[in-house]
Amino acid sequence: MAWQSALAIWMLFWVLAMFLVLPFGIRTTHEAGEPPVAGQADSAPAGFRLRPILWRTTIVSLVLFGAFYLNYVYGWVTSDMLDYYNG
Repeated sequence: MAWQSALAIWMLFWVLAMFLVLPFGIRTTHEAGEPPVAGQADSAPAGFRLRPILWRTTIVSLVLFGAFYLNYVYGWVTSDMLDYYNG
């Protein structure tokens, strides 16, 4: 696998991991007991911090990509194993 392909696949895993990680560790304005800003919903995040989310996303994406790459190298699950109609 070329490094450009590996980078592109890792970036796809990174975006997927962002959506997986984003809901965890977020407290809403209502839960935090802070008064909402005019026009702000009670479900809006209170004190949103991007840096920890980016770190968690990177770690999760590296783990997922590592599993993908190991499967690519060792062939644990192949397309032939998933072909139920011609097997």
